[in-house]
Amino acid sequence: MTTPNPTPYANLTPDLVLDAVESLGLLTDGRLLALNSYENRVYQVGLDESTPVIAKFYRPGRWSDAAILEEHAFTLTLAEHEIPAVPPSIIDGRTLHPFGGHRFSLTPRRGGRTPELEDAAVLEWIGRFIGRIHAIGAVAPFAHRPTLDIDSFGTEPRAFLLANDWIPSDLLPAYASVVEQALQGVRDCYDRAGSVQYLRLHGDCHLGNLLWTDAGPHFVDFDDARMGPAVQDLWMLLSGERGEMSRQLADVLAGYEDFQDFDPRELHLIEALRTLRIIHHAAWLARRWEDPAFPAAFTWFGNQHYWQNHILQLREQIAAMEEGPLWSA
Repeated sequence: MTTPNPTPYANLTPDLVLDAVESLGLLTDGRLLALNSYENRVYQVGLDESTPVIAKFYRPGRWSDAAILEEHAFTLTLAEHEIPAVPPSIIDGRTLHPFGGHRFSLTPRRGGRTPELEDAAVLEWIGRFIGRIHAIGAVAPFAHRPTLDIDSFGTEPRAFLLANDWIPSDLLPAYASVVEQALQGVRDCYDRAGSVQYLRLHGDCHLGNLLWTDAGPHFVDFDDARMGPAVQDLWMLLSGERGEMSRQLADVLAGYEDFQDFDPRELHLIEALRTLRIIHHAAWLARRWEDPAFPAAFTWFGNQHYWQNHILQLREQIAAMEEGPLWSA
């Protein structure tokens, strides 16, 4: 089995990025701005006498070509239905291009600002937008992209952290106990929800991927698109105390159900999915720690204080999962 290269972007120099873009017949003007991305490398590249483009270089070994192309096809389908996702550009009949040992795509630059999530009308608009995405996502499954499930986002990440000695020895008993309780809580939530529909999702609907303009919201990154329950694309929009999140969720669903039915049983999964994200995120940082960009960006990760807070978060999630759904449809 081939060991993943811990520094896969070591040769991704500014000159290589510019040469890659120019290999597609575009003339760059030498301007290059690295954007906020860690899993992949993403750059705004200036073009001569044209609007800049966004060049995305995919992390080697993470996705197969088929999985990347499936994401591209999904966003292109959304755009064909006038849903404001930003698909990659088709150049010479292709959206994925090889250069210098890397794979990359180009997309048009789309700006925007963080949406005002305290505004009920904005939440309802975002809900309509996600409902339109899910109406297309429910038509057919992904064939090459994974499913968000307890094993891949909870059981396996926990095993990775334990097997690779990431937990300080004095905190190991507490972590092992609380993560098992948390995963059991997740299983209980899934049992209460029962059999829910899985569909094609954006998968990572945090505010960094959701931009707002006068024309409304749009997503800029479907890199984590996968199969999963619809509520995965809704819960990250919620914040604050339980009462605030309940009101926000009601506003989002008011818009969502204009385009797609929502199964209220999925409300049992919100805190379970939040718990899985917490476990998975810790393991993701650990897996990427040999990539120099990660220690530089996540200076707070991995020390005693981090793991103490992580254990506390999981304890809070155990309690949250026992409280029941935020809102009853």
